[in-house]
Amino acid sequence: MANVSVYNMEGKEVGSMELNDAIFGVEVNEHLVHMAVLQQLANKRQGTQKAKTRSEVSGGGRKPWRQKGTGHARQGSTRSPQWKGGGVVFAPTPRDYSFKLNKKEKRAALKSALTTTVNENKFIVVDDLNLDEIKTKKMVSALKALNAEKALVVLGGDNENVALSARNIPTVKVAYINTINVYDILKYNTLVVSKDAVAAIEEVYA
Repeated sequence: MANVSVYNMEGKEVGSMELNDAIFGVEVNEHLVHMAVLQQLANKRQGTQKAKTRSEVSGGGRKPWRQKGTGHARQGSTRSPQWKGGGVVFAPTPRDYSFKLNKKEKRAALKSALTTTVNENKFIVVDDLNLDEIKTKKMVSALKALNAEKALVVLGGDNENVALSARNIPTVKVAYINTINVYDILKYNTLVVSKDAVAAIEEVYA
């Protein structure tokens, strides 16, 4: 089992804990990680882009000039794609970009992402992640002490003071056990996890 240090909010090591290899020590499947990130980004797309083809642009019903004898190239409509104000050749239409990943694939991708953070020493466990008041400055100093200024902070339970204190920090995101995802884990340089959140992750995903 992987053994990681446990820190307090001042950045001092206060102990260590063993991580479950079934979650934090799996064989990394890069393809599934890639697919999980693709799925998340694809599912966020609105897919509402639209442009008109030549059949949808109004006007252009009359032939602009006769077929022969003018010296111009032959034209049938002023709404053909080569004309200003004409239709688009292969115009984009509204579509659904989302696709499905199986539950087992999603879970395997998440475990692979968590294992990667542990292997790369980007996984920081905090003994007790708590603030007595909503104060962004305190949250910034705590993350600075942990050397985790661009971090995904994972909480085990509802912790409004920490969540609201981190909300204004552009390089920090707070997540709960049921909202962690592969994209966010890979996006941020460090994963800061409270001790109770580690236990909850092991309970849910083991």
